[in-house]
Amino acid sequence: MKRRLMLVFTLLLLSIFNSSLVAQTKTREQLLDEITASRNELQGLEQQFLAVSESDRAAYANLLAEPDTGMFRLLPREKFDSETYKKNEKTITMKGGGAYYSFSTKAHDYNSNPDISLDHDQLSAGFAGLDYGMLAKIDGISLRELSAEHPYVTSIIKYEPPSNEPAIRNEQRRFAMGTVIDDVSLKHSVPAEPNTTYLLRSISYSRSDILVGLRVVRRDTDGSLIIAWKLLKNFTTPQVAKNIAAQ
Repeated sequence: MKRRLMLVFTLLLLSIFNSSLVAQTKTREQLLDEITASRNELQGLEQQFLAVSESDRAAYANLLAEPDTGMFRLLPREKFDSETYKKNEKTITMKGGGAYYSFSTKAHDYNSNPDISLDHDQLSAGFAGLDYGMLAKIDGISLRELSAEHPYVTSIIKYEPPSNEPAIRNEQRRFAMGTVIDDVSLKHSVPAEPNTTYLLRSISYSRSDILVGLRVVRRDTDGSLIIAWKLLKNFTTPQVAKNIAAQ
């Protein structure tokens, strides 16, 4: 028995030695290829984790059959963004922890021109620089009922973002505090409530200006939200007046 254990132990040491030797003989190019492959695999797994279930899509099949519509998942930032919330174990590697979404790029990464985010059960718009946004909760209206002709929608369509920096900063503060336009209460951040419809206008200078209708379909077990959306208006890309902003 003792001899047999010694033999097994010797074979185990040889196996470890050989594995270490193989790892040491890999070229740096081979190691880089393996790193790239692992990163691609991880990104694929993250996209699967962020994907919306087929049952959720089936429930909104009629809406999703229309053009300029979609459905996405928002992860709670306080749970998955380890860069901002240092106590979190790093799981989702994309910047923002899957808590952001862009309607123009269809991406969740914070670096991909995001329009909306989820943090501590709050939906928010406007995140960096001169960008800002406005959200309105719309009671008793389904997403399919919303159109560019709806009174609530036309009020927000009529809004014109300023082009000079001081005025833009004023608008950022105004919507941060909350304001009313034609009897529509608007704020840059609102509570996220399942089975609720919202309007969102996201203004990103030199990139995009869009108005969408949102429906928070449900909250999943990990705190993430499933959200259906439809585009209501795609505005001309706003620009900052350089001669004024430079003063």
